Amino acid sequence: MEETYLLNVEGVKKKILHGGQGELPKLQDGSKITFHFQTLKDDFERTVIDDSREAGIPMEIIVGKMFKLEIWETLLRSMRAGEVAEFWCDAIHTGMYALVSRGMRRIAEGRDPLEGQKHRCGMGNMFDYHSTGYEDLDELQRTPQPLIFIMELFRVEEPWAYKRDTWAMSKEEKLAAVPVLHREGNRLVLRKEFGQAAEKYQEAVICLRNLQAKEKPWEDGWLKLESLVTPLVLNYCQCQLELGEYYEVLEHTTELLQKHKDNAKAYFKRAKAHAAVWNEREAREDFLRVAHLDPSMAAAVKKELKQLGERMRKKHVEDRKRYQGLFQPARRP
Repeated sequence: MEETYLLNVEGVKKKILHGGQGELPKLQDGSKITFHFQTLKDDFERTVIDDSREAGIPMEIIVGKMFKLEIWETLLRSMRAGEVAEFWCDAIHTGMYALVSRGMRRIAEGRDPLEGQKHRCGMGNMFDYHSTGYEDLDELQRTPQPLIFIMELFRVEEPWAYKRDTWAMSKEEKLAAVPVLHREGNRLVLRKEFGQAAEKYQEAVICLRNLQAKEKPWEDGWLKLESLVTPLVLNYCQCQLELGEYYEVLEHTTELLQKHKDNAKAYFKRAKAHAAVWNEREAREDFLRVAHLDPSMAAAVKKELKQLGERMRKKHVEDRKRYQGLFQPARRP
């Protein structure tokens, strides 16, 4: 079936090559659109510029996230799931295609799409660099022209229906995700699924650190976020203790104590990690700090110090036997 008609957008024509199913999707900010596309020149040969099927994976865009080629969002809004359509777009809509294609090609090649760019807007970068690194894209950049896009829409997912990467979330979405991740981590701990729990806590910390990067250190906004980060890091470290990742615990607790020198729980977890890797002096120092900072933990500290002493004595006995066996002269038959 082929039906040609005009969209309510100047310089755009649409031809349906294969009809879709259901109603037009109701897109909102955060919706994810998954589709395949082919880009062709509007010439006699219909020269192919890009084809997402060659890369083997479909294209994904998030609605409202300022995708450089704005017309694509408009085109996709006119499609139903399963539909294949051909769009003719005038040069007023395709001027940024060279930069968009450059980024997509770099990603497909396993390279950084922003490699070599200055911190400027896309149009500024276009004028800064005389070459995209691809001859056919350089031609489009020099002489913007109408292009043909053939698109196949696979699915549209609502913002809550799929797991989004942290970078794709707004500030409000990140803040809303943190308590959910915290609860999921706690639930997994109760089930003794410490590896999965650690991932939940880590994901929540990443959300908060991303927000903290936009705040001035040690001011109210930064401190409020830090108060949320600290218990998550401690929970993460507890999971790593259970998993036997002691050096991971040492790294994160030490980093935490550089900012919060009076955190007894951080000292306690670091002491247990030191004890596990036979750092007796460091473990004792941290356990004693815990008892000084929080007298309510004195009983737990006393128990840990007793266990540490017993483990170290046992280790010394075993080491002495091992070394005696090494240096004793061999008996004659």
